[in-house]
Amino acid sequence: MILGKIVGKITTNNFKFEVEKETKKFEYVQVYHKMYDYVLCQIVEIEKTAESTIAFCEVIGYRDKNVTKKPRIPFDPDSEVLLAEDKLIKDIIKLEDTTKGALIGKLDGRNIDVFLDLNKILTMHLAVLAKSGSGKSYAVGVLLEEMIERKVPILVIDPHGEYSSLRFKNDDVEDIEKLKHFNFEPTGFNMEEFGDIQTNSNARPLSLNGHITSEELIHILPGKLSGNQQAVLYSSLKNSQTPTFDSLLLSLEQEESNAKFGVMNMVEYLKNLEIFNESPTPYNELVKPGRCNILNLKGINPDVQQLIVYKISRDLFELRKKNKIPPFFLVIEEAHNYCPERSFGEAKSSKVIRNIASEGRKFGLGLCIISQRPARVDKSVLSQCSTQIILKVTNPNDLKAISTSIEGLTSSTEKEIQNLTIGTAMVTGLSEVPLLVNIRPKKSRHGGRAQDVLNHEANFDEKLDEFNEEDLLPLIKPNTSPKDIILMSEREIKEINTILIHCYNFQCKDASGTYSLLVEMINGEIIIDKENFATKKIPDMKKLTKKQINILKHAFKNKSFSQTDLIQGLGSDLDVTEDLTILQELGYLSTKKDIYFLSNDYVFSKLSGFKFFDKPEFENIKYSTKLEAKVNLDKLIDKLSKFTSIIDKNECFFVKYKSIY
Repeated sequence: MILGKIVGKITTNNFKFEVEKETKKFEYVQVYHKMYDYVLCQIVEIEKTAESTIAFCEVIGYRDKNVTKKPRIPFDPDSEVLLAEDKLIKDIIKLEDTTKGALIGKLDGRNIDVFLDLNKILTMHLAVLAKSGSGKSYAVGVLLEEMIERKVPILVIDPHGEYSSLRFKNDDVEDIEKLKHFNFEPTGFNMEEFGDIQTNSNARPLSLNGHITSEELIHILPGKLSGNQQAVLYSSLKNSQTPTFDSLLLSLEQEESNAKFGVMNMVEYLKNLEIFNESPTPYNELVKPGRCNILNLKGINPDVQQLIVYKISRDLFELRKKNKIPPFFLVIEEAHNYCPERSFGEAKSSKVIRNIASEGRKFGLGLCIISQRPARVDKSVLSQCSTQIILKVTNPNDLKAISTSIEGLTSSTEKEIQNLTIGTAMVTGLSEVPLLVNIRPKKSRHGGRAQDVLNHEANFDEKLDEFNEEDLLPLIKPNTSPKDIILMSEREIKEINTILIHCYNFQCKDASGTYSLLVEMINGEIIIDKENFATKKIPDMKKLTKKQINILKHAFKNKSFSQTDLIQGLGSDLDVTEDLTILQELGYLSTKKDIYFLSNDYVFSKLSGFKFFDKPEFENIKYSTKLEAKVNLDKLIDKLSKFTSIIDKNECFFVKYKSIY
């Protein structure tokens, strides 16, 4: 289709034409050249007056023996400008490579698949930049899916726990329909998570090597050392290159200088973080051939996150240099927190990330930097990324940071970044000109979706009654969804009612450490199984005599006993018949053929044996019934305090599904 004819001044790099048929900015066009055949060009700006419409174009190039070249001779005046054919675009920009490429979407306005060259990304680094809510984590999720399917070893540093959803199939109805256009089906991917198991029950515990070098120790100490403190520390370290915190504290205690006390406080702080261990997480578990692993830092203090990123990145880089782990792709979400621009301060992890950005490609360590604040990311790191996926950015400082760090961006493309729609990305580094790409739907579930506080209701007043039955609440939900219940049921289910049960999530501490307990507030029982809503009662020890408590201790120790065994075990000839009867009536003891044993309905062991790992998440939920608390909170805390120390408590609601047949 002819769009118009070239007018005015013509160079080998650009020209303009008078538009005869409507077109749009960033459309691909082709112009016949008498020496080079058809040459691919792109409209970069359109100017309209009352008399005419003029389109300004940049020349991309032509194909010569499988190489894209730019013409050295300008087009002839009055040459016809045609809408570019898909085949010419594919040949010149080389967007399709199904063997080595990662399919991220389709060229905007065209039915052309766009593949990222994985070899280039893994050796030349990638940056994904966008304002919050523009779809950057979604785009990264698409890229990770492609890499996982190609068995690329990946480690994702995930401060918000967004990428754990990769293990689940996409259940969004619209996405599933769109996937059909790519001949894809919803897919969950095999991956492992490492992190704080109290925050994420699906994670494996993460711990760092407790044997650290002197250089590492000085770098990670939470404060700047004075001259005297440095002298004391070096004196304590001189006999050991890889000290433990305990050995260092012992060595510091023997120093005579008063400067040792400040240093000891810093070392104690690191020790009490409880992330360093004599049996650390093996690095060959974090980076495994053909596996994507997630370092889920959700719930961990930001300063501690920086320390973890520093230590793990540094050690993995050293191991990669020695070829002790496979080449891998390191993805750093919220990179401005771990390698900030120097005017915004220095993170513990800044230096090692700069080293990986500049030297990682030599050793097979690819880097992906993701940030919603490009202006706050270290410019030396950003400039090392030869491929960029840029979604909508509106902040002037961020736009300036992008334009100064990325080659080939013009003022017109910089303006276009502000106007990108959600789900459309500008991809640079693949060709001479930036590409607008509509990111394909994910096969897996999206974990970075923002919480919908008002449930998309434009007119709040009109929906007030309905909103009363749909609250934003802190929820604990079973893993089995209503959809799963319907699929697994052998009987036809007419409907599923959602019941909310008032609970408290208690943070507790005893000799074994800190842990959480989930207690429902209807009967005051500990929830020990969230899938089946199984509970155990808490005995009220205040109602018992000293002898009755000793009987329960005997029962716990011996599992089962007769009355004779009990008398012999207590070491006295007391009458225990009445006490045994009382304990049976309270439900604490059961009996069978004159043999007594502890009731399985109550908790008599350490409460830490029933720790609950899930944390409440705020969600908007419709429910059938909300069961409010019947148990007095102060009395419950008093009962629990006989077994453990209560540090903190949070109100929440347990979601229970009831099937109606």
